[in-house]
Amino acid sequence: MKTLNRIILYTFLIVFGACSSDDDSDTTTTPTTPVDSYDITSILSKFDNIPGVSYAINGDVVQITTDDLPNHGSPYWETTHPMYEAYNGDNPNWRKNPNLIESQNIVFTIPLKPQEATNKEATPLGPIGVTVNGIVFYNQYAGPNNQPLTNEIDSFDQYLGHPDARGNYHYHIEPTFLTDTFGKSGFLGLLADGFPVYGPEENGGPVTNSDLDEYHGHVGVTPDFPNGIYHYHVTTEAPYINGNGYFGSPGNISQ
Repeated sequence: MKTLNRIILYTFLIVFGACSSDDDSDTTTTPTTPVDSYDITSILSKFDNIPGVSYAINGDVVQITTDDLPNHGSPYWETTHPMYEAYNGDNPNWRKNPNLIESQNIVFTIPLKPQEATNKEATPLGPIGVTVNGIVFYNQYAGPNNQPLTNEIDSFDQYLGHPDARGNYHYHIEPTFLTDTFGKSGFLGLLADGFPVYGPEENGGPVTNSDLDEYHGHVGVTPDFPNGIYHYHVTTEAPYINGNGYFGSPGNISQ
């Protein structure tokens, strides 16, 4: 009888021990990345093999260098340039400004792990970000005194860009060459704070200013960031690309 009791006890201990081990393994969970911890390293491959664009990672920043020459036609090329294209857009008030496209040397030093800034900085006139084809983004104002784009918009070419007095070709509003190429919800580029810019649609529908915060962005899943990231959108109304300053802390821009 004692022998039988021992057998029953040993059997109970073995079974209980096995069940306890199984329960421990079932409660093990994989940590998830916090929603405010981002890394844009994976998006940099979008800039591979773009003529006139190069990048290099240096610690916790990436340096993106561009000659700022568009890979599409424009009436702002010299008429002898192989990419010269007379204006064929749909703006009846179009007028060519006196500037021509010139090669630049613009270097963006951008954080690889962008974070929301405690103190938001206003975007300056001039470059505030770089597109996936190496053209720079400008903000919603015309120089020199932060004027609305009301008049300047009539000088945008058929791809909605134009050069300034230094020959810097740039986009203030939706770069239609890119949205035609990559789709209305496609990745368009990065602002200097490291956060990505996407087109004017998301989840199959248009994005409006009311969908975005005062910096013209929001947090959400994108095709490139399935765990979600703060990102900007271009829209059809001012401020078009960016609102009342950078959401994150911008890196350095030199030219």
